[in-house]
Amino acid sequence: MTEADTRSAPKSDFVAQEKARHGRRLAFWDAIAPERDRWRRRGRVYHEEVVTLLRFLIPRQSRVLEIGCATGDILAAVDPARGVGVDFSPKMVELAKTKHPRLEFRVSDAQALDDSLKSDEFDYVVMSDLIGHVSDVWTTVREARAVVRGGAKLVITWYSFLWEPLLKLGELIGLKMPVHPENWLSLADLEGFLALNHFEVVHSGSRVLFPLNVPILSRFMNGFVAKLPLIRSLNLVRYLVARPVPVPKPLPLSASVIVPCRNERGNIAPCIARMPMLGPSMEVIFCDGHSTNGTVKEIERVRAASPGRPFAIELLVQDGKGKKDAVWKAFRAAKNDVLMILDADLTVPPEDLPKFHLAISEGKGELINGTRMVYPMEGGAMRLLNMLGNRFFSVVLSWILGQRIKDTLCGTKVLRRSDWRKIEGDLAAFGDRDPFGDFDLILGATRQNLKIRDLPVRYRARTYGETKISRFRDGLRLLRLTWDAWCRLKWKR
Repeated sequence: MTEADTRSAPKSDFVAQEKARHGRRLAFWDAIAPERDRWRRRGRVYHEEVVTLLRFLIPRQSRVLEIGCATGDILAAVDPARGVGVDFSPKMVELAKTKHPRLEFRVSDAQALDDSLKSDEFDYVVMSDLIGHVSDVWTTVREARAVVRGGAKLVITWYSFLWEPLLKLGELIGLKMPVHPENWLSLADLEGFLALNHFEVVHSGSRVLFPLNVPILSRFMNGFVAKLPLIRSLNLVRYLVARPVPVPKPLPLSASVIVPCRNERGNIAPCIARMPMLGPSMEVIFCDGHSTNGTVKEIERVRAASPGRPFAIELLVQDGKGKKDAVWKAFRAAKNDVLMILDADLTVPPEDLPKFHLAISEGKGELINGTRMVYPMEGGAMRLLNMLGNRFFSVVLSWILGQRIKDTLCGTKVLRRSDWRKIEGDLAAFGDRDPFGDFDLILGATRQNLKIRDLPVRYRARTYGETKISRFRDGLRLLRLTWDAWCRLKWKR
């Protein structure tokens, strides 16, 4: 690797970046802890409505664990026989202990709960207004599953993404507490996270149409109008109650990680350095698209310098052009049970791949489709026109296919090799308009009646090289392919 490539490579790895973000969040919540009660008083209509809801959902004198308890007011309000609150902010926990001395409070991160909690017994586990603030929703829900056992229930409340503009305005004019960038989850998004982590939704709903404190009007709007059909979809607060379902033993599936690349020399070494081990055996297959900047030599150098790696590193050179041609060639050469696509630009971190492998091995889906539309993105990670086009195709294809797909063009898709063989035999049905292979896999999975499951990824800005996408030319080709899909899959049904 040349000196220029070293300067272009990431200065710190993904884990270090995530730790830095975690540190900023922790500093923010520690700093705001002394002001928490003042902000609660300012937004008392909202907070009173949430408390009323939780009192209705959680019987008095239950054993309750609240994850993300802040200063403990909600935990105290549900009147538990035993109440345990955990928060990652020491300042919040310190205040909670002072305000509610009869309850138990501990410092613990929602994404890495104390083992002692996982051996304890609770009737209800509450996460109120927490899920939008964590950096990894999947891990948070996975950790919650470890403490929700037997007949226990998980209760979650969070903001509706429809209210984002108004809430940001409220922050600007001082009516709402300022917060860090949030994950704006729809009900379907959260249900997907829960299903991936062995929960089943028992009950869901919404509340709070008018969060301002206006005598008579607030009570009328929230007590009557907010509960009317259709109007309910506009409410600020979403909530659900979920129960645990049995956790299957993951199948020991081997993995082939496919990395299509062209002029990605500076990303090759970080890709291998950051690659987790997946399954009992694994191979990483680089398929090069006629690079001109020494990418092939860099792959060969990294392979020779990694004799002790627990996985094999293979190199192919594609015959034609485009990402799809590279992926299909690597799929046909792959030897293992599970095929996993990882773009060489590393905008989807390799560190997220174990979640995809687990989803397949636990039987949660047959095509696991990455989606970049849940977590906040880094600046420059996706251009505005790309985002608008992606949202358009997602809505249209979800309608055509009858399966929800939030992000059609995320490069990370995972399926079993046996299912790929079924799709491969039907590729000619939609012609050769898809330059990337994403639509072909989605449409092929639908034709084969495979279960498609979205799995959100933490999308990052490219740190080396340039994008290979032509927004207008490729967008037009995908539009024509979408029309073909409508004619073949919707019109003929």
